[in-house]
Amino acid sequence: MKLTLRQQLTQFGHVLQSALFPALEEELGALGEPAKRLIATLEMIPLARFIPSARGWIGRPSKDRLAIASAFVAKAVYGFGLTRQLLDALQRDAQLRRICGWREAWQVPSESTFSRAFDEFAQMDLPQFVHEALIRETQQDRLIGHISRDSTAIEARERFPKTASPEEKQQQQALPALARKRGAKKGKRGPHKRYKGGKRKPELPDNTRLHRQRSMSLPKMLEELPKECSLGVKTSSKGYTQYWRGYKLHLDVADGQIPISAVLTGAKLHDSQVAIPLMTMTSQRVTHCYELMDSAYDAGHILDHSRQMGHVPIVDPVQHYHKPDSIEPPKNPNRQLSWAEEERFKERTTVERVNARLKDEFGGRNIRVRGAAKVMTHLMFGVLALTVDQIRKLIT
Repeated sequence: MKLTLRQQLTQFGHVLQSALFPALEEELGALGEPAKRLIATLEMIPLARFIPSARGWIGRPSKDRLAIASAFVAKAVYGFGLTRQLLDALQRDAQLRRICGWREAWQVPSESTFSRAFDEFAQMDLPQFVHEALIRETQQDRLIGHISRDSTAIEARERFPKTASPEEKQQQQALPALARKRGAKKGKRGPHKRYKGGKRKPELPDNTRLHRQRSMSLPKMLEELPKECSLGVKTSSKGYTQYWRGYKLHLDVADGQIPISAVLTGAKLHDSQVAIPLMTMTSQRVTHCYELMDSAYDAGHILDHSRQMGHVPIVDPVQHYHKPDSIEPPKNPNRQLSWAEEERFKERTTVERVNARLKDEFGGRNIRVRGAAKVMTHLMFGVLALTVDQIRKLIT
């Protein structure tokens, strides 16, 4: 008989509490809460499945990559901001060292070895594959009600390419316009066509990235998105304009604050440009009904593509300004959510809580690496630890 997700998690928690933790406490001593969280995380994620073995290779044997990857998971669980803090903890804490995979302090590699191993993990997208496997094993048979979608600012300490000034952009745009104006021929405007049934239904633009994404595969969509460091700007909930240098982390979060999919882009990219890749990635991993998004995702292509995939999009509509002293009613009144949609839209706070926990507890604010691949790897180790922590809460 196949066990349900709750039965599997209950059985896993029972094995942890009744068998694994007592056996480890006899050998390592009393386990603290961070140590228990780390053990549960390492036992739940399939980390060893995606790390290639170097046994039998020619040359000097490399350091244990599985132990180093476990140490990076411990860095996210314990909330260490620097790799040097992790190494100091491994040197003085025998319990943490044994959990990661080293018996003696002299076996812990140097900081440069950790850096080279981290670069290898970034090139092979290790935490991304591990997170996808974890989601497929634990959430694939679960019917998810709501997927909440949003992005969060990731500040980085690196330079970004210089962009053209507004004056230079105007000069570049004026040259083609001037050439068109000189070579254009005056012609007569054709007669106005009247369409049956009154006003013609507006057509969605076909020269945008959103239109191209609807006919592209997921790897091509992700390849087209800009990932280099850039300058981002947003308006806070209090109406203030905020700037930051770095990246954006786009997340799809399921009920229970469980991250399902994650994409990293440059800070300058608008949130709507990542909606279709995210919903495609999430649909390949889990089954869900509703997609909750804020007003940044209020675009026709996004809504139509979500419905085409069998989901119900609930998007906070963009509010257009109308003159309050106007006597005539507005031609295009603002769209409003129904009372049922408003109640479901309240569930979108799950993604805000995940973004806050990722930054406050799992190293989302402490970015000390450069490059999109390494920044994504650092963040995904935190997402892995956060995902396991939220899945464990489903047991209670």
